[in-house]
Amino acid sequence: MKSITSTAIVLAASLSASPAGAQMYGSAPPPQQQTAVQPAQNADQAKGPQLKLSGKAQKPIVDLQTAVKANDVANIPAKVQAAQAVASTKDDHYAIAQLQLQAAVAAKDNAAAAQAVDAIAASGFLPGTKVAELYDALGVQFYNAKQYDLAASSFQKAAALNPQNPEAQKMLAEALNSQGKRAEGAAALQKVIAMSAAGGGKVDEALYKRALGMAYEARSPNAIELGREWVAAYPTPDSWHNALAVYRNMGNPDPSSALDIMRLARATKSMQGTADYNLYAAETINASNFGEAKAMLAEGLASAQIKASDPVIGDIQKALVGKASPTAAELATREAGAKVPAAFLRIGDAYYGAGNYAKAAEMYRQAAAKGADANLANLRLGEALALSGDKAGASAALGKVGGSLSEIAKFWLVYANRSA
Repeated sequence: MKSITSTAIVLAASLSASPAGAQMYGSAPPPQQQTAVQPAQNADQAKGPQLKLSGKAQKPIVDLQTAVKANDVANIPAKVQAAQAVASTKDDHYAIAQLQLQAAVAAKDNAAAAQAVDAIAASGFLPGTKVAELYDALGVQFYNAKQYDLAASSFQKAAALNPQNPEAQKMLAEALNSQGKRAEGAAALQKVIAMSAAGGGKVDEALYKRALGMAYEARSPNAIELGREWVAAYPTPDSWHNALAVYRNMGNPDPSSALDIMRLARATKSMQGTADYNLYAAETINASNFGEAKAMLAEGLASAQIKASDPVIGDIQKALVGKASPTAAELATREAGAKVPAAFLRIGDAYYGAGNYAKAAEMYRQAAAKGADANLANLRLGEALALSGDKAGASAALGKVGGSLSEIAKFWLVYANRSA
């Protein structure tokens, strides 16, 4: 029986290239430009699996191979048809399909290449991982031709054949995003993130940003969770600022949680600009928690995040003139006279503003015991314990928060569980 050499794997290597990356919140990335694919140029490159053709198929397949090598475009279709008519084994079918692929690549015909790769897959000759490489390569060709639906289909086939290969999922995400299916693209990247994390590897931060960008543009609820995953893996002021901004912009947070959001921004040193400080100040001044307002404002001025010359900051400073921070004695007196749950919450906030997180936690516990809203009391308790360094206590309290406050509680839980 006669043997011929396959060039399909060599062609796959020539085809492969990933679509270019894109910035967070950006549009579809520009396609990666490529030169025309060339078949193997020397004997070493041409090495591949040896095929054992059936008796009836030998001559028609060799005739087809001759036509393909000679680039005899006019006669190739007839040669393919003649070979297919007598093919009976997987070797036969694979040999025909890989020669079809070679001819399609030479003709720069993506549609014909897709048919050839499907035929290679159907032959059952190559292992799934090798067929996946062909679909990856084909997907890139379609992507660069801006045929995003066909690109997505190819990448989906590649991912199904080799689910452990993250590159197919990444490219599928980009193809879906370019189709306008941003939520689905983000979901594909989430699979890559989960795959990388499960393997114990460090997930590239750019992957979190890209996934969050797609999800945010799609207004997908997954954006909030992706933000949390990002800050858990890369807890920087920039990641915290963006993740909390996404939550505030699309999470429809409970208005009463504005203070809790800004407290977390302050704890993570992610407050940026006048708007953040103005919101924090409004929440604390309206609650007569002048100590927290003053401390927050002093930090912003010292870090140069805000300037005293800013008219908005000037108005905040004027609002705080004559508003003294409570002394320890005054707080003790208020504590002794507290009767109702709301009073314990307010005193807890005052202790929090004074930086006495242990006493704040004590007041929040009493507020819960006296019948205050359990979700709010546990959220504030978790905040105080997180800042006091009680990771276990903070996690326990925050884990009890439900309802509309659960999302911000989950963000605080990420902060509480941060590495020391």
